Amino acid sequence: MLKLDRKLIRDLMQMKGQVVAIVLVIAAGVATFVMSMCSYASLATSKDSFYREFRFADVFSSARRVPDTMLPRIAQISGVASVEARIVDDVLLDVPEMADPATARLISVPEYGDAVLNKLYIARGRMLEAGRTGEVVVSEVFADAHGFVAGDTVDAIINGRRQTLKIVGVALSPEYVLQVQPGSIMPDNKRFGVFWINQRDLEAALDMTGAFNSVTLKLAYDSNVDEVIDQLDRLLKPFGSVGAYDRDQQISHQFLSDEMAQLRSTAIMAPAIFLSVAAFLLNIVISRIIAQQREQIAALKAFGYTHVEVGLHYLHMVLVISLTGTVIGAGLGFWMAANIVHLYEEFYKFPQLEFQVDWLAIALAFLLTTAAALIGTWLSVREVIALPPAEAMRPAPPANYRPTLIERIVPAGSLPSEVRMVIRNVARKPLKASLSILGIAMAVAVMIVGNFSLDSINYMMDFQFRLAQRQDISVSFVEPATASVVYEVSRLPGVQESETMRSVAAEVKFQNRSRRVGILGLQHDPQLYRLLDSREQVVQVPDFGIMLNSKLADLLGAQRGDLVTLEILEDKRPTVEIEVTAIVEEYTGVNAYMNKQQLHKLLKESEVASGAYLKVDSSRLQDVFRELEQRSGVGSVAIKLAVLESFNETIAKNLLVMRSFIILFAAVIAIGVVYNSARISLSERSRDLATMRVVGFTRREVSIVLLGEIGLFTVCAIPIGCLLGYGLAGVMAEGLDTDNYRIPLVVSRETFALAAMVVVVATFLSGLIVQRRIIELDLVAVLKMRE
Repeated sequence: MLKLDRKLIRDLMQMKGQVVAIVLVIAAGVATFVMSMCSYASLATSKDSFYREFRFADVFSSARRVPDTMLPRIAQISGVASVEARIVDDVLLDVPEMADPATARLISVPEYGDAVLNKLYIARGRMLEAGRTGEVVVSEVFADAHGFVAGDTVDAIINGRRQTLKIVGVALSPEYVLQVQPGSIMPDNKRFGVFWINQRDLEAALDMTGAFNSVTLKLAYDSNVDEVIDQLDRLLKPFGSVGAYDRDQQISHQFLSDEMAQLRSTAIMAPAIFLSVAAFLLNIVISRIIAQQREQIAALKAFGYTHVEVGLHYLHMVLVISLTGTVIGAGLGFWMAANIVHLYEEFYKFPQLEFQVDWLAIALAFLLTTAAALIGTWLSVREVIALPPAEAMRPAPPANYRPTLIERIVPAGSLPSEVRMVIRNVARKPLKASLSILGIAMAVAVMIVGNFSLDSINYMMDFQFRLAQRQDISVSFVEPATASVVYEVSRLPGVQESETMRSVAAEVKFQNRSRRVGILGLQHDPQLYRLLDSREQVVQVPDFGIMLNSKLADLLGAQRGDLVTLEILEDKRPTVEIEVTAIVEEYTGVNAYMNKQQLHKLLKESEVASGAYLKVDSSRLQDVFRELEQRSGVGSVAIKLAVLESFNETIAKNLLVMRSFIILFAAVIAIGVVYNSARISLSERSRDLATMRVVGFTRREVSIVLLGEIGLFTVCAIPIGCLLGYGLAGVMAEGLDTDNYRIPLVVSRETFALAAMVVVVATFLSGLIVQRRIIELDLVAVLKMRE
């Protein structure tokens, strides 16, 4: 072993506490990076394999009723590789031992042969057999939520008639990797399921023989998706098509893509924070070592070691620390990623979702930590290289002590001597003090970033489902209902208030941008489904014009007062130019609103309704649902309370794991920064502290001089960290902004208080450790050291 290597080991052992703290900070950053990238790789690999092997479609479209004779014409569209027509219908289910409503999406499959696109993976049981009626294959998440097995039966209301369906198999589909009911913001495995049924059975039940209402396309390589969609829309327009869309707008794929994008964002932001703190810690530690070892550096150079060899010696020390942290962080990241992937198995259904090691990410982690460590310590090491032996032999020039601004303002006798020492020591090293404060502030910021999402989601739920949507039950009709049907629904026993709405599919265009959305026609002054602005103020539905939610306005680049082109995608498909009269705030979906009467006039129809919102006596909620379930015109029923419970359960599982990791890592940063700052101050000022003890200062007074500085840093860092955390939370909220949902920037007082408390506790624990070292200080040995 080389002599410098032995010196390196001795130096590391002497400052093992600080080394461990830095290693843990580096490990935290690497672990977050590796966790995100390996989780991303696991999802991406499983997704690509499932999509490819089971032929996930590229384009989707639906219509009212299209004759089978149109299939050859669709297949002839340039760029189309394969076509599959099917029948899709949403029905109500009567699930045993379940009081809440459940909805099933029935999807037809060919009676003979396999499906061409969106093929099924049979997880349990068997596939449907030709000639057997009443059989279905059910999605795995719905089967697991209710404990269904092959041989069980469930009743469904299909086209107004109750039918008993026999479950023969449990399946997965690339079309429903994440099973979300259209119009919902989160999956609800108990209340929404997907059933695959023989095409002949569904044709008979819906009177669709020789026709279909849904078509999926697989495109050839390098085909133009937009051109294919335009041609498909032209062909299906006479049959009530509401417009085709590509895979990017398919809801399951959207949610999966959003999750993967968030993993990539986490892989960038979190490591940047941790590695910046690690670089700062390495800089102050190496700077202290170099300051303390000036004489050793001079001796090494006098004995013949070159400037480069001495500089590399200290760089090796940095690399040992950074590589150790990287190895530990990689192992911790593997464990975290494995747990995250296991959590994903509950939400994202693949035939096989296995943990994948992203070796490129591991190599990149080593590269990033090495670069951060070298950049953080290069200035200090450069001083070693440039330091002549003769100059190194001399002690460093003493600091220039002089009264600070505070001492000039405050009367001389008002400040105890130990407090003046703290103020002067901080004032003579402003850069070091600033960096220490920034490091502690980063711990506060990380805590806020890790916890603000829960505050935001709680606010979003309160805003969306309590302030805006105040109904208890939402009812949608199979076909637009007449006034008599709406009257019957509103007069059910237990219904206290009711409001109707009219919904249509439309395309909104502004300049060169367009978006396919749902237009919701509301009453002039709705009380159950209210529209709010960003200040939570109710926005009245105007008699004319269109109202866009904030996300749709951003996507189109439209503002209040602009004229947009509105093309209705139903019935006679009228197209009009209409003024944007208001921008409303929403945190889910991309929606537009109009006055219901204006929408009726635009469609040239009577006052029909697509659905109704009901305020119901809580004791009669289930009775009202049972009544609605029996009515043939009712397509689906949603109880808001059940939706909220499902949403809270889903969010709680995700946040509990991530918050635990974030709190742990924030504590690591806090302890790492505070402990290192305290240990460095103790090492630098040990002679001063020993002198104070000899001349009569008590241990308490000596501790105040040292720990008072750390306490001052912490007090200054907390408000800065709160501001910094709020800013980083804003960046995170922007990264979580998708078409499906947005996270409002809301940070509660409790979150700020928790962040401050964690840092204060870390400061207290670090202070206890350093206090013990002050008590154990060898006064004689310290005073023998040369200045």
